[in-house]
Amino acid sequence: MNFYELFLKPYASYETYEIILEFTAALFGLLSVYFSIRKNIWVYPTGIVSTALYVYILFKFGLLGDMMINFYYTVMSIYGWVLWAKSSEDHIHVEVSPAKKKEWIFAAILFVLSLILVTAVYYYKPFIDNKFSMLNVTLGLNHLDWANWLDVLTTAIFLVGMWFMAKRKTENWIFWIIGDLICIPMMIYKGLGITSVQYLVFTVMAVIGYMEWSKHSKATSPSH
Repeated sequence: MNFYELFLKPYASYETYEIILEFTAALFGLLSVYFSIRKNIWVYPTGIVSTALYVYILFKFGLLGDMMINFYYTVMSIYGWVLWAKSSEDHIHVEVSPAKKKEWIFAAILFVLSLILVTAVYYYKPFIDNKFSMLNVTLGLNHLDWANWLDVLTTAIFLVGMWFMAKRKTENWIFWIIGDLICIPMMIYKGLGITSVQYLVFTVMAVIGYMEWSKHSKATSPSH
């Protein structure tokens, strides 16, 4: 497949407003990552615009796991905004630190719970797609393709990344890098070319973010 078929052809069937919404969501998403690298609290207001738009976009394209995670992002961004505001002396920038053992344990629990929850949502997807009616509906996971299963996985990965970011932990970038790399082919497959390019740029920015946060990370004593 050539560049046109991968990135441009799917948009021939889209409404103009859908393309504008995806472009706007991607732009604000990039701004949010930029502010995150700078440890700047504007990561949250710009992120809220992006994630709120993606809730609609991903629902329409059937990526329920990513839709749920973007809804979670929107809620978590408000929580993170409050935490960062309280932790910032100038109300703009924050200090960062490595995650402790107890935070890794909590992150592992979040990861597993997310896998279970999103798999359950996909189990009931035929019921949801049928406007919450069980008429002529068969529940199960047989309808899932590889992109849906990747959606389940990336939802769990991004969930942990978002929580670590709200807690100002350097390791949040590791989860963004892994999740972004997985999302690139998934978004191309779903016909969201603009978003796939966004995730490619996200990957590069996340590597930069990890190096930047690691350089400024406050030394902490190991937890027991």
